[in-house]
Amino acid sequence: MDAPLERIKLSQTARDQLVKLKRVTKIDQWNILCRWALCRSLAEPSPPSPVPIPADSNLEMSWQVFGGAIADPLLMALKQRCHNDGLETDPETLAAQFRLHLHRGIGYLAGDPNLKSIEALIQLSLD
Repeated sequence: MDAPLERIKLSQTARDQLVKLKRVTKIDQWNILCRWALCRSLAEPSPPSPVPIPADSNLEMSWQVFGGAIADPLLMALKQRCHNDGLETDPETLAAQFRLHLHRGIGYLAGDPNLKSIEALIQLSLD
């Protein structure tokens, strides 16, 4: 499948939140935390607010690094979510929605007061 964007560059706020998540979960790879964040946002019933997100950090990764072996299922989930939200699934819409969902998910994970360990992160997926 074609990636919605080749390179993913995060905001400085998201980078700072990921640093916190790395510390509390002991997960060292940015891409793994970002996958959790995307899934967390996609699971939320409401669409993300269409706010501008600066790409002002030095944290950047390719789509393939982000998605790894599950890149295609993640893209299918994003396309389905766009369809469910009444949005197009053209590359521009997918890229914009991906950035919104990724940043919202990072914010949700970093702001969760109960998320203090990798076990708590896993518990989120079971609730």
